[in-house]
Amino acid sequence: MPPLAVVLLAAGTYAFRLAGPLLGDRLRLPDPLRRLLSDAAAVLLVALVAVAALTEGHGFAGWARPAGVLVGGALALRRAPFPLVVVAAAATTAALRLAGLP
Repeated sequence: MPPLAVVLLAAGTYAFRLAGPLLGDRLRLPDPLRRLLSDAAAVLLVALVAVAALTEGHGFAGWARPAGVLVGGALALRRAPFPLVVVAAAATTAALRLAGLP
């Protein structure tokens, strides 16, 4: 990545982080818009997880990785400790790959 792009991304990120404290008291969002923004953030997070779990390069990642993500997600929904979630997801993926599942 070119150094100019890194500097611009860093400046933009800093500006977004700074905008919260500076505009927090001045900007009032209606409740429906607050709910919409909250839902949009959740949808973006789910999309990111789906792309990371299902693809590798330009193709399908195989069945082991999505299975590991499902195990980790199920444990996270049950409020398991984070290290357990990570280890269980990795162990599931590793076991399935060891068994020959791509």
